[in-house]
Amino acid sequence: MASGSTKVIIAALVGNSLIAVTKFAAAAYTGSSAMLSEGVHSLVDTGNQILLLFGLKQSRKPPDEDFPFGHGKEIYFWSFVVAILIFAVGAGVSFYEGVVRVMAPHPVKNVFINYIVLGFAMVFEGGAWYFAFKEFGRIKGERGYIAAVQQGKDPTFFVVLFEDSAAMLGLLVAFFGVWLGDVTGNPVFDGIASIIIGLILGGTAAWLAYETKGLLIGERANREVVAGIRRIVRAQPAVRHVNEVLTMHMGPEFILVNISVDFADKLRAGDMEEAVAHMDHLIKTSFPNVKRVFVEAEAQRGWKPRSATPER
Repeated sequence: MASGSTKVIIAALVGNSLIAVTKFAAAAYTGSSAMLSEGVHSLVDTGNQILLLFGLKQSRKPPDEDFPFGHGKEIYFWSFVVAILIFAVGAGVSFYEGVVRVMAPHPVKNVFINYIVLGFAMVFEGGAWYFAFKEFGRIKGERGYIAAVQQGKDPTFFVVLFEDSAAMLGLLVAFFGVWLGDVTGNPVFDGIASIIIGLILGGTAAWLAYETKGLLIGERANREVVAGIRRIVRAQPAVRHVNEVLTMHMGPEFILVNISVDFADKLRAGDMEEAVAHMDHLIKTSFPNVKRVFVEAEAQRGWKPRSATPER
């Protein structure tokens, strides 16, 4: 059965591919710059969804000798590529087409066709947006939407939601651009709408790139997870002090944990092994996304051996 993120991507892929064909046909028939920009937008979104599906498939490959922690970060890489494509192709082509049309405007023919296509596109795009929004609302829990994006570790959900939101906004801009050009008889509005669509795509791409960059580099687990791990370790009788709890997301559902612990003095090796195994079990049980735990025995920071303390 497909996961929630896969279903969201497939729904967006089907909708965008159908809409892209319709928009390009309308742009060729009417000569609308805004409609052409929207066609490019939907085509880029379709390609992006294919890349996200590929990234999801790659990220689920099991660990091997060269990648002992698995391939979970593949989805972060391909999400970043999607952001670059939105900026380079979608925003670039739309902005360029708009500037060319403003500098050399020509009237749009058969405007009614554009209205029909935009209307159907809003229905299909709205359906895909609602599905993505519903799934995102399910995973965000009690967090706010901005916080959920900033703290989210599965970029596929907010990438698709951002794309669909930008698509809905772009459709509205295209509609008003075509309508203003039709009402005033000034085709420049059509080119201006294309420029605005390019700016919307550029802003969306910049935000997506910013949010996925941290995950790609190596972002820590959420604060609640780190604090929970620290509480578990601190509560162990064999632990005198917790120096550090370092975490990193190796994928949306793979957290790597490295803990620096000052164990009680004169603790036997067997007791230490048992304490480490117990901590490992408690952490993985409490936080299922934690897959690997490494515990480092280290003296408390700032502690000095007695021999290093100057005599009075």
